[in-house]
Amino acid sequence: MAILGGVIKKAIDINGFISSDPEPGKAQRKVLLALLKKAKLTAFGLKYKFGEILESEDPVKAFRENVPVCDYDQMNKEWWHFLLQGHQNVTWPGGQDYFALSSGTTSNKKYIPVTPDMIKAIKKSGMQQVASLTNFNLPADFFEKDILMLGSSTSLIKAEDHEEGEISGISAANIPSWFTNFYKPGGEIASIVDWDEKVRRIAEEAPKWDVGSISGIPSWVELMLKEIISHNKLQTIHDVWPNLQVYTSGGVAFEPYRVSIEKLLARPLVYIDTYLASEGYLATQKRPDTDAMALIIDNGIYFEFVPFDDENIDEEGRVKRGAPVLTLEEVEENKDYVLLISTVAGAWRYMIGDTVIITDKKRAEIRISGRTKHYLNVVGEQLSIQKMNSAIQKLEHAFDMEIKEFTASTVLENEEYILKFVLGTDQETDSQKAAQIIDEELCNNNKNYKVARTKALKGLAVEAVPLEQFYNWSKEYKKLGGQAKIPRVMKADAFEEFRAYLRQLS
Repeated sequence: MAILGGVIKKAIDINGFISSDPEPGKAQRKVLLALLKKAKLTAFGLKYKFGEILESEDPVKAFRENVPVCDYDQMNKEWWHFLLQGHQNVTWPGGQDYFALSSGTTSNKKYIPVTPDMIKAIKKSGMQQVASLTNFNLPADFFEKDILMLGSSTSLIKAEDHEEGEISGISAANIPSWFTNFYKPGGEIASIVDWDEKVRRIAEEAPKWDVGSISGIPSWVELMLKEIISHNKLQTIHDVWPNLQVYTSGGVAFEPYRVSIEKLLARPLVYIDTYLASEGYLATQKRPDTDAMALIIDNGIYFEFVPFDDENIDEEGRVKRGAPVLTLEEVEENKDYVLLISTVAGAWRYMIGDTVIITDKKRAEIRISGRTKHYLNVVGEQLSIQKMNSAIQKLEHAFDMEIKEFTASTVLENEEYILKFVLGTDQETDSQKAAQIIDEELCNNNKNYKVARTKALKGLAVEAVPLEQFYNWSKEYKKLGGQAKIPRVMKADAFEEFRAYLRQLS
């Protein structure tokens, strides 16, 4: 079998050589023209005159000037709700077999169309990720090991003319036939809806598999690894999977989980970040000397960028009318941008809800820096997730502790505004000292926050609760596993409901 691994690796090496990374600007222009050409006779394409845009001297400029920026609520209200009624050729030719369900922060519940072209694009992007593994100096026999994908259930909800589920479940339900020999936990277990039952079955079957890589959201992967170790009475996960070498993360930042996950290992893994959203497979880490991800610039998704500041973003986290929108060629490195996408699923100049930092223009590499609605600016504090993450990491270092989850909100209390953090940690915490450390770090790294602390923002408070309480809340109010993520920022009313739930548990 080692010979087979060598053959697979060699084939990937050759493919990677032949299909080297394209020049970003040219690749993105080609993608945009292809999107416009295919969708020009849809209802959306006819309204916004895609045919005329294609014939203009500068289609990129014409597209930017004539097609409005939108978020999910706008896209759904004006266009996508027709798809759920069975209409076709609305924003993309034909219909769709799937809708990706999301309970993300940009809307209470989202139905994202997943077209056959998007399924093809996700598969192709997955192959780009596999091809890039040769950059990580993995041995030949790695390429013959099992791949465990911990995602949502592949048992999708059947509607009259389509199926519904989370994007990870839809993707797993459409894996290429050749991949089934490597794919774990396999179709039967992957179809289980109940999280606890799924993890129990994985723990039972784990000794039968030779897993070389795992993919999934860090918090749920950690819970799965703990269950496998406990059920099989192991010291580390390498006792059952000695060839485990790669962990592919996605959805949230991996760093807060590194220490706790590595306690479950006999040795560190190769860690690779990916960016699979309900709207498509957007980026993947392609090289080992960075933790940034390369946008997938030649596969059915056109990217645009709005500078992330108060002048361009309103209080609801939406792009203001008239805000400047830049192409990948026009952005600057190390600045925050709101990400817009146009895709083969019929999303057009669509706010996905994430903010990104361009780390390397030539390589089209990014880091996710936060969410447009995960941005606190109630009294001028202007706090991004990135700034809050940095403050939490400072606290972890100062207390030698782990904080895997947190959420924050600026609330009005006794006629004064207070910034409140709830931290998920199983270690004892001096809340007053923790608040002081976070407050000082935010003041040092954010001039707007520092000014706000001298005016309307009168203080910062910290409450520490057992990590399990975050997961219990997620299980009851969102869902456990899959693509479910715990919000880093809540509006004041949602935050008070969250704290009320925690009080019931104490």
